[in-house]
Amino acid sequence: MTRIFVSAVIDAPIEKVWAQVRDFNNLPEWHPKFSRSHIEGGLPSDQIGCIRNFDIAGGGGTIRERLLELSDIEHSFRYCILTSPLPVEGYVAQLTLYPVTVGDKTVGIWTAEFDVTNDDEAGVVNAVANDTFGKAFEVLKNYFAT
Repeated sequence: MTRIFVSAVIDAPIEKVWAQVRDFNNLPEWHPKFSRSHIEGGLPSDQIGCIRNFDIAGGGGTIRERLLELSDIEHSFRYCILTSPLPVEGYVAQLTLYPVTVGDKTVGIWTAEFDVTNDDEAGVVNAVANDTFGKAFEVLKNYFAT
């Protein structure tokens, strides 16, 4: 089992950061790695069990993910990959935000666990940890810095 842990401090209050990331269908609006997204079946994007269907920018394929949990109290959501061009099985990820108690900032923690189904574990880890989670935090930090 491969485990990913990525964290960052974002210079904005938790309510503002949560408002940006909470919408399960909004990822392509703020993350440059992804494009075109919709929730299958026209369900609300915060309904547990809904499936987002989105593309990797530049023709990298399509990903389908199911929302497993969403908590406005804990500022967290958890989801799993149903189909993806990534060679993974049993992929479950969680994004959780925490308020920084001294200052008006937010700590974001994004984790994932999965099995890699080919011999390129390092490449898959880089794609998830750096190109996806790390890039997301970088974009959020820059967005709130302006």
